[in-house]
Amino acid sequence: MTSGMLIEHRGERPVVPESAYVAPSAVLCGRVVLGERARVLHGAVLTAEDGEVRTGADVVVMEHALVRGRDGHPAVLGDAVLVGPHAHVNGARVEDEVFVATGAALFPGSVAGTGAELRVHSVLHANSVLAPGTVVPIGWIAAGDPARLFPPERHDELWEVQRELDFPGTVYGVARGTPMREIMRRQAEYYGSHRADRLL
Repeated sequence: MTSGMLIEHRGERPVVPESAYVAPSAVLCGRVVLGERARVLHGAVLTAEDGEVRTGADVVVMEHALVRGRDGHPAVLGDAVLVGPHAHVNGARVEDEVFVATGAALFPGSVAGTGAELRVHSVLHANSVLAPGTVVPIGWIAAGDPARLFPPERHDELWEVQRELDFPGTVYGVARGTPMREIMRRQAEYYGSHRADRLL
């Protein structure tokens, strides 16, 4: 059953099977393809900017979560995945049976392997690959390929790995050190494409 807000973006429309449920206050924008029995709960946003969002079967995206597909980094959720409330899956690939807890964040180019757990407020950094079955503890950061786990207080060690992952290039398409004014000029232009969106 579909009842949420469906939006055509860049000429692409969401695809929702009959077996899926989209809450009335949820948003599907652009090329979002839900799998069988997918559940998108209140306030969740699945938005395909210029990269697809696709879920497998028996996926639940909980309240106020964000799943964003990006150019070169589609957001792909495997089968039997839980995306918890306020979680952020941005241009990441989440393999089957992964648990993404409340407030966890996965950044573009990252991969969470089958059966992994990203616990409350944990982070999987850009271009990082989390091995199947790995548990990222509450508030910890996984970075690198293969990902190493860091508690928040080990920032200097984390930075040695994180610096090489090219977050600014991957997320914003700019070199590290690009002024914020330039980044935001580009971002405003990029998201300006939503002015042509059409409610379905």
